[in-house]
Amino acid sequence: MVAKTVSLDSVLLRIGVIFAVLLGCACGYRYYVGPLEPVADQEQTSGMRVEDDGTVTFVKERLEISVRPVTDEELNRQFAGYSREGLESTNPYTFGDWRDPETKSVPSRFTVFLLKVKNYTYPKMRVDPIKALIIADNGREYRPLSLLELEEYYAAYVVGYAGNKYARYQVRTDILRKSLYYGDVIFSGQEAEGFVAFPRFHEDVKRMRFRLEDVMLRFDVWDEPIETMDVEYLFQREIGRVYPGKEKSAAL
Repeated sequence: MVAKTVSLDSVLLRIGVIFAVLLGCACGYRYYVGPLEPVADQEQTSGMRVEDDGTVTFVKERLEISVRPVTDEELNRQFAGYSREGLESTNPYTFGDWRDPETKSVPSRFTVFLLKVKNYTYPKMRVDPIKALIIADNGREYRPLSLLELEEYYAAYVVGYAGNKYARYQVRTDILRKSLYYGDVIFSGQEAEGFVAFPRFHEDVKRMRFRLEDVMLRFDVWDEPIETMDVEYLFQREIGRVYPGKEKSAAL
């Protein structure tokens, strides 16, 4: 038997090739995320009803508190006249019809939910949207953005208080004031609805709990809440990786 001699350079070259292949496999992808959807009825907390349109409704006697994830496509349709100018679109919830030139996809600016309340049970009650909390299964937490925070977000794009940029800022903030859920007191026989905007979720967030904390049901003579509750909704989405030449990989 003749022993083969393998040079050190040859070994290092082979290791380098293997490393490059592995690195290419690990880095040659981008994440994709599917739309948020409610988990099945039986997995929701007690008192929940899941609708066909993705709404999850908490029902207590004749009180209903509903939460539904809203896609960018739906937001662009609702504010169609403000979503057709690419990065200069004035839809405050999305990037309008702009597409990332590298990925050809439409990135999300925020994560938006529609909150609806129907009160036919209590003399008056209140849901404070700022007390909402999203807790992901991987430990990440997200608090909603207030009107002030959203206004400050867009104020960073304004140079001076005149011109087209300031005009776009005014349009965006006007839409926010009209469409966000304010959290006013809801008296018996009244209904209210509006959007609650969160920061965009990280790509590794797959399953989450949307919690409305300290929902106020009864008040004393000084209008201080004496009966409150927390309401929790469960949502999930598909996440995975997109590799070059493929539409998507197996979900993570």
